[in-house]
Amino acid sequence: MKHEGTKHYDVIIIGGGPAGLTAGLYTSRARLKSLLIESGVFGGQMVLTDLVENYPGFPDGISGSELGRLMEEQAKRFGLEAIQDEVIEIGVEGNLKKILTHEGSYSSRALIVCTGTEYKKLGVPGEEEFRGRGVSYCATCDGAFFQDGRVIVVGGGDSALTESLFLTKFVKELYLVHRRDALRATKIYQERAEANPKIKFIWNSVVQSINGDSTVRSVTIKNVKTGESREVQADGVFLFIGLAPRTQFLKGLVSLDENGYILTNENCETSVRGIFAAGDCRKKLLRQISTSVGDGATAAFAAERYLEESH
Repeated sequence: MKHEGTKHYDVIIIGGGPAGLTAGLYTSRARLKSLLIESGVFGGQMVLTDLVENYPGFPDGISGSELGRLMEEQAKRFGLEAIQDEVIEIGVEGNLKKILTHEGSYSSRALIVCTGTEYKKLGVPGEEEFRGRGVSYCATCDGAFFQDGRVIVVGGGDSALTESLFLTKFVKELYLVHRRDALRATKIYQERAEANPKIKFIWNSVVQSINGDSTVRSVTIKNVKTGESREVQADGVFLFIGLAPRTQFLKGLVSLDENGYILTNENCETSVRGIFAAGDCRKKLLRQISTSVGDGATAAFAAERYLEESH
């Protein structure tokens, strides 16, 4: 890895979802030299959402990709520097935070971590083998591949139901597999799913294996009450069983909870002075675009105050 000298900033933001883009907007407007590093697409998981209905100011809803594009445009308008690269190491030397990526090395006095979450894996036979060949974690990305097909969705929360409802635009039949006999999702999503003739529920059940040849052909499902297993024919399997924080690279640096979420106070300050966390990677009650935006603003203001005090 060749690095031609370390570039220095006032604030470095890791992660370009709603929390990171909002933090970048606030730090840039505060005239702090700011760098945002995003390993994937700007907008984060938000861009995979077909329709965002609960973000204030858009009564008819807005697509996640459009909202992400607008947030990115707004942050850059005020001078935010943004790059696509992956952070591989973070170190602290005195007041400086040292960031090493695949492409370069950077330093700053304040660091805001907004790395979000990733989809949890089921960990069953066939899941890895058929990933991208019938196994998916994103209906918006892959739904159109299953036109007039039959798919299985695993999960019982908001994501499972909103993604299922989106999939019914394409598929002929959808089976929702849930390990309990009641859903966790918001009532309005439950009502819509129950009213949709394409959605059928398989209660008290778990997926044992995903089967196929070149693509997915069937799923083996076990009833947790009776212990019986059966095979259900399917063209695709969509997994929405929860999220895990993308914080592995922070282990040993800042305090995390038992699930890997970053522990902060109400000002988004972590256990290390000058390191802040915002958005879905932070331990908190609700993970939504609106709460990520609030976190991003709070973390940016706290970082600005920290820089003033530690000058």
